[in-house]
Amino acid sequence: MATPSKTPPGADPKQLERTGTVREIGSQAVWSLSSCKPGFGVDQLRDDNLETYWQSDGSQPHLVNIQFRRRTTVKMLCIYADYKSDESYTPSKISVRVGNNFHNLQEIRRTNEPISTFMIQIAVLANHQNGRDTHMRQIKVYTPVEESSIGKFPRCTTVDLMMYRTIR
Repeated sequence: MATPSKTPPGADPKQLERTGTVREIGSQAVWSLSSCKPGFGVDQLRDDNLETYWQSDGSQPHLVNIQFRRRTTVKMLCIYADYKSDESYTPSKISVRVGNNFHNLQEIRRTNEPISTFMIQIAVLANHQNGRDTHMRQIKVYTPVEESSIGKFPRCTTVDLMMYRTIR
């Protein structure tokens, strides 16, 4: 097992994903929202399109719940919000909580160490200009990629080796 590397602050998650350092695992979770306007829900929050967004519809705090089927290691949580496009709908204060279920969530601060959890809850506590509803354009959850012992062997590049590289 490889030791976890420190992710530099402000690192581009897409670049880290391309280099094999992290992997996006949001599709492995069950997502739920405290409220949403019709047509502005989880699908828009997870569609990889920065033009679409989740829009809450109700009183604060607005919640995004991300539940995994098993304990999952999370290295990074990325939230994309756009003040220029959304103005008073843009979150200004967010709380991130982790735990085993809704009943034992603990707020976390910024950490450089991966966290092992069953559930993540993102709570929007306030918006810019005292806005009521909120917009979030994307949320991504990343896990560290651990190097296996198989990865330490050289790749099979000759034709003879490639013919026999599969184990039956």
